[in-house]
Amino acid sequence: MNRSRAFLAGVAAVGTAVTTLAAAPGATAHQLPRAHGPKNVIVMISDGWGYNHIAATDYYQYGRTGTQVYEHFGLRTAMSTYSVEGSYSSRATWSSFAQTASGATDSAAASTAMSTGAKTLDGAIGKDRSGKDLVHAFQVAERAGRSTGVVTSVQFSHATPAGFVAHNTTRNDYSGIAREMIYNSATDVVMGAGSPCHDANGRANGCTGSTKYVGGATTWADLTDTDGALGADANGDGKKDPWTLVQSRQAFQQLAHGRTPRRVLGVAQADQTLQQGRACTTTATNPLTEVTGCAETPYETGGNTSVPTLSEMSAAALNVLDQDRDGFGLMVEGGAVDWASHANSLGRLIEEQAEFNRAVQTVVQWIGSHGGWKNNLLVVTGDHECGYLTGPGSDPTWTKVVNKGRGHLPLAEFHSSDHTNSLIPFYAQGSGAERLFAAADQHDSVRGRYLDNTELGSTLKRLLAG
Repeated sequence: MNRSRAFLAGVAAVGTAVTTLAAAPGATAHQLPRAHGPKNVIVMISDGWGYNHIAATDYYQYGRTGTQVYEHFGLRTAMSTYSVEGSYSSRATWSSFAQTASGATDSAAASTAMSTGAKTLDGAIGKDRSGKDLVHAFQVAERAGRSTGVVTSVQFSHATPAGFVAHNTTRNDYSGIAREMIYNSATDVVMGAGSPCHDANGRANGCTGSTKYVGGATTWADLTDTDGALGADANGDGKKDPWTLVQSRQAFQQLAHGRTPRRVLGVAQADQTLQQGRACTTTATNPLTEVTGCAETPYETGGNTSVPTLSEMSAAALNVLDQDRDGFGLMVEGGAVDWASHANSLGRLIEEQAEFNRAVQTVVQWIGSHGGWKNNLLVVTGDHECGYLTGPGSDPTWTKVVNKGRGHLPLAEFHSSDHTNSLIPFYAQGSGAERLFAAADQHDSVRGRYLDNTELGSTLKRLLAG
């Protein structure tokens, strides 16, 4: 039995008997457990993904589709992503190739919708369109006594992790967002890149890099001080709950086992992304978009060995948060899938999506030994599609990504260097998945049933309130 089949067999053993509750095309629901509500809720977001991002990675990794663990989850459907001033029309989308490239959300509005259940303006973090604070699902969890955390492969103050924790009228106020997360939030785990002391290749730079992603120079000095006074009152006992700062890959790896600090701020030793922003030796310009990006095949140049993988960060976060007997909420983002898509870099996209896939496997394995699907809910989705990735020669019609076999780049093309208004894949399994299935009550002529990103946010709030 090959590695992917063996792993999927192990996943099946975690669940219960499979029952199909919805006919294709549309949402399918299998293994939906009792509706008592999960102890732990984990949301994993591949920023910028779409159906073809998954297919391209499947083809490169295994030479066939349907190999990722989430592709066999109980709930398999689609999700709309537009922001407050947008909309989604199935008829308009599938009647005009160009239509999909208009009306797209940004990550701030999309993340806010998934976290709060409310649409907002592009660029807004945890704010409604009038600038008032919205309540995050993880704030609801914290009020219920649960721990919370966010993990990302890009800077931790970037839009998607910020959209689950912070409140700011602009996603570009990275320093302000980082300060809110560090000084004022009750979040227990924050992990990502953004080190001012390392470059994109993970090399030390004498701490001459920008400190804006970690809250500015004063905040970084506070973090690297050893007085242990930095941090909000996360548990409501009237005392500050200090952060433990981890930076080296070894420190992240050690957090995945044994006893851990109660609050962890992990700043991986790279200034932008864990891997995607590293040096590239070969570039090319996409004639369809005039974007120049890395043209290397996956792993053609070695990765940054001094930074943790998204899988290692996820394992570390789970071990920290699992200390809370009341349960937790965790968001894990494969943020650089989006960055690679903006750059129209198929090789780097596949690298990033493959690592996200491995992180999902890590979480599923953790669930299998920590209460199973009866006590956990895992959602795997994105915040929007990026790059308008299709098969070759798609405009004005659509063609499929062409499989060239395992270890070979599939034939695919980008039609945009930005986000699109496509419906994106949505997968869920575990306690509470039946509520998400019920929310998928809209219909697309191609994708079938789908839910909106606000319905995910509203459902998370209800599940985490108990």
